[in-house]
Amino acid sequence: MTAITIEALKEQQQIIQQQSESAGESTQSLPSLNEVEQILGYEFNNKRLLEEAFTHASLGLGFSNERLEYVGDSVLNLLFTKQQFFEYPDLPPGPLTRLRAANVDTEKLARAAVKHGLHRYLRHKKPLLKEQIRQFSEEIQRYPLHSNGLVDVPKALADLVESTIGAVFIDTNSIDVVWKVFKDLLEPIIRRETLKIHPVTQLYEVCQKRNLKVKFVDLWKESTGFDVFVDDQLVGRGKCSLKKEIAHNRAAKDALDNILRILDEKDTNINIVEERNV
Repeated sequence: MTAITIEALKEQQQIIQQQSESAGESTQSLPSLNEVEQILGYEFNNKRLLEEAFTHASLGLGFSNERLEYVGDSVLNLLFTKQQFFEYPDLPPGPLTRLRAANVDTEKLARAAVKHGLHRYLRHKKPLLKEQIRQFSEEIQRYPLHSNGLVDVPKALADLVESTIGAVFIDTNSIDVVWKVFKDLLEPIIRRETLKIHPVTQLYEVCQKRNLKVKFVDLWKESTGFDVFVDDQLVGRGKCSLKKEIAHNRAAKDALDNILRILDEKDTNINIVEERNV
């Protein structure tokens, strides 16, 4: 029994050593995280926090950035709450909430990760992530500030920004230092004058003012898309094979663009008729 137990312990130790060596090999080929400190303009006192912030759970190292992401999410919301409270002293809670949400949502944070190249240092074993990031980087070129739900966003990028924010906060215990580090990295910040209405919301608002009936036809299972009818007239279509919600949003955006054009033409024609009758 003793011999078997010792032999089993030796085998277990060998397995642990092999796993450790394998983990070491997987990180040796990655760029130095010192470059991340250069991007941030901040040097960590506890380098372990930096490593943890850039380690995805898929790597299987026994630790990941999930806990720091949790911290960073809370810190980021507090930072924008404080900043907007002083920037907009007359703005009520409802608009302030929408403004904050636009600046801390998944797409906005993922854009920051790509813009500053932070995604290049994320340690992971997600085989599809590289292609997802490439597609995301291309698609956002059409929307300089925000797409409002029209593109597929790799959530791992937003999580990375949040975990990095969490790491800096834990390292300094100061939200003021965190804001100093990340304020420029999160630019362009969405402000009251640049905040856009979500296309679905805007479509309903435009049609309600004109007493027009909006109907979405769900064709996602058949053709990964949606059709939009306004007063039984087809005015928009949208597709996305990856996510049903994006297909829905794209259909609303297409319908909104078309209905605004139709309404503008109708108003122009009415004005012309009125001028002739004068």
